Amino acid sequence: MHLLQQCAIEKIHMVYVNLPNESRRQLSFYLAAEEYVARELPPNDYFFMWQVEPTVIFGRNQLLESEVDVEYCRRNGISMFRRKSGGGCVYADLSNIMFSYITPDSNVNFTFNRYMLMVEHVLRKLGLDARTTGRNDILIDGKKVSGNAFYHLHNRSIVHGTMLYDTDVEKMARATTPSDIKLKSKGVESVRQHVTTLNRYLDISIDEFLQFVRVNMCDSEILLAGDALERIEQIEKEYHTPEFIYGHNPAYSVCRSVRIEGVGELQLKLNIKNGVVRKATLSGDYFHVDDRVDAMLEQLQDAVYEESALINAVKDVDPSSVIMNLTKEKLEKLIKTFFDYGE
Repeated sequence: MHLLQQCAIEKIHMVYVNLPNESRRQLSFYLAAEEYVARELPPNDYFFMWQVEPTVIFGRNQLLESEVDVEYCRRNGISMFRRKSGGGCVYADLSNIMFSYITPDSNVNFTFNRYMLMVEHVLRKLGLDARTTGRNDILIDGKKVSGNAFYHLHNRSIVHGTMLYDTDVEKMARATTPSDIKLKSKGVESVRQHVTTLNRYLDISIDEFLQFVRVNMCDSEILLAGDALERIEQIEKEYHTPEFIYGHNPAYSVCRSVRIEGVGELQLKLNIKNGVVRKATLSGDYFHVDDRVDAMLEQLQDAVYEESALINAVKDVDPSSVIMNLTKEKLEKLIKTFFDYGE
């Protein structure tokens, strides 16, 4: 019996969002579709899958030049887009499947963990030894097959992620340029050693996989067309503006990067003038719990550039309420790296 026929279908109450597939759209269209569902559709759990031509997607808090080999992407026709969720830089192509999940749940940890377990469960029904990690990945044989991120919008939570079916890992390794500290923390020497693809373990086609996921994740469906598509295209325009794609990369005097277990890679930049912090910015692949990151960093403004003064400036801050898993001790560890001159 075929593998798909062997697996009993366990329905989960979720609505599948059908999007017209008469032509391939850019990644920005599907990100805008997530927003449309969150803004316009009645409260419910929604899910859809999509594929794009070769594209690099970097996180809301990341610097383009630090995460992407821009020249390589331009030479090879690889699109580059910023998304509104946190997390790290990923690569997608037509042999990679993107998952989108929109829910009314507002509890970050509950929503994220629930979604990750749903995807893990579906993969296990295919006979795969899939396991979620503590932060945002799903692994097979200890290698990443899916990376996920989330953000809040209009009292909804949006979770989206990759599913590597038969992705061009060579292009992935060339297009994305993760820092040495991130690679070393994962115990790998290259992107190719860190990821795997589903086609190495399954004897079904990508279309069969798509159908299997759909019937196991959803028990009803809707079609977006007409006015809905026009609204999505309006939302999409923001993703094409230079201001959104390139972000704000302020001048700075000193910068330190550190990878913190359970939080991610954090890069803190301090603009110093006359021995006083004038501006602090934070980038990286962390997950923000809410939008108060700038407000948290403002506590460092006008502080004397000394270890004790900077730590004292954030003594009343609860960083875990702003960035997932970032405790006060971990924030202090990041600050102390500016003064570890012996390293």
